[in-house]
Amino acid sequence: MALDQDACYEALKSKDGRFDGQFFVGVSSTGIYCRPICHAKLPKRQNCTFFESPAQAEAAGYRPCLQCRPELAPGMAPVDSERTLAKKAARLLREECGSSIDFGAFAGRLGYTDRHLRRAFTDEFGVSPNQYLQTCRLLLAKQLLTTTDLRVSHIAEMAGFGSTRQFNEIFKKHYNLTPSSLRHGRHAPKDGESIDVELDYRPPFAWDRLLDFLEMRAIPGVEVVRDGAYFRSARLPDSHGEMARGWISVMPQEGRNRVIVRVSSSLLGVVPQVIARVRHQFDLDCNPVAIDEGLQGFAEQFPDAYLAGTRLPGCFDAFEMCVRAVLGQQISVKGASTLAGRVAERFGTPLDAPIEGIKHTFPSAQEIADLGDKAQDELGSLGIVGARTRTICSLAQAISGGSIDLTYGADPSVTIPALVELPGIGPWTAHYISMRATGNPDAFPATDLGVKKALEGFSQKEIENIAEGWRPWRSYATINLWSH
Repeated sequence: MALDQDACYEALKSKDGRFDGQFFVGVSSTGIYCRPICHAKLPKRQNCTFFESPAQAEAAGYRPCLQCRPELAPGMAPVDSERTLAKKAARLLREECGSSIDFGAFAGRLGYTDRHLRRAFTDEFGVSPNQYLQTCRLLLAKQLLTTTDLRVSHIAEMAGFGSTRQFNEIFKKHYNLTPSSLRHGRHAPKDGESIDVELDYRPPFAWDRLLDFLEMRAIPGVEVVRDGAYFRSARLPDSHGEMARGWISVMPQEGRNRVIVRVSSSLLGVVPQVIARVRHQFDLDCNPVAIDEGLQGFAEQFPDAYLAGTRLPGCFDAFEMCVRAVLGQQISVKGASTLAGRVAERFGTPLDAPIEGIKHTFPSAQEIADLGDKAQDELGSLGIVGARTRTICSLAQAISGGSIDLTYGADPSVTIPALVELPGIGPWTAHYISMRATGNPDAFPATDLGVKKALEGFSQKEIENIAEGWRPWRSYATINLWSH
């Protein structure tokens, strides 16, 4: 899409963090491209060219700024464009950039031919999927070189380069720097140490509201909220198909529009996936300006409920969140968390984490599906009623078998009907799962008791009619109502 170059320059002059990640500026006099929040001297208008993505800027011959660090910029949420295929492909490339990617097979996973994907991707981003992937790998490597003490060879492997030599050559060619020049003499980490990864977001950010939501629904043994930070166990497949298990923590950095993600050394092989999932869970790619504009009517009608910067709580693991949602259908929030904790303790994998309260990882959909006919009896022995055990087993089979797509950005017009077809899942649960698992910004569980309580005095029909005015941000309106 063509950017309004003059409008972008006005936004650049403002240095407003709300524009961060929405465009990048290439400066011809320096050969550098920057984020709109960069504190470097404002370049002259005639020296500026504006791009939608780092990949476009790098394809035009610009190198990333070492001061504002484009690799930290928030990305694009699913609703930022109607071109959902290209957007979903871009998100998957960012998440899987550490792995070897066959673009023919990659396009097939998305349900399209390689040729169609390349055409749609180029129309949207101005570069090919392969160019975009290479930029993702370079920026991930640059981030790890700048913020961690990992060996260069290890970073090359994590970022998806075939060899350290190849990494050095491509890095120097694109950035006119050697990887070691960013290290400043730091040493490699000892076994068992963690690394910190920085992720930026657009302000405002109602951190406490998001953390309260996650704390109320935290699964014992898997998640902990303490001292203004979020801790959890993690289970992710690496590029070799092996399961990596470890822990992460997420906390805001004081005085910056940034969160610090601490990742255990056992998860270093899946850092791109960790970054993608944290961005989703904490809605770090959210555009608060668009939401404020879209929910202006909501804010005027319910001023006590609306809080600028409210984020849509996503999830780190879709199956884990689905199980928690099913268990909470007709019992209290606390009761559902207790049952989910029993599931994790019985079927999850023990984890030796240096964080009080983190004891095991949650089981995968495949692990529950592999229980076969024993699954319902095993789940029932934990105090889960028969209707819920059948629903959990159906979800496990559907997710592990690939018949339901609950990845971030999945099409809600496909996902919600598919969920409702499963036993024990009605419209409320389907919309809730679509909201949190896929990042659907326009889900609306109209029959929810919390929504009805917040909108006391309105009939069901009136609630549904009022909510039509909140499109396409009904999920954000719902979170505001629940918090209120």
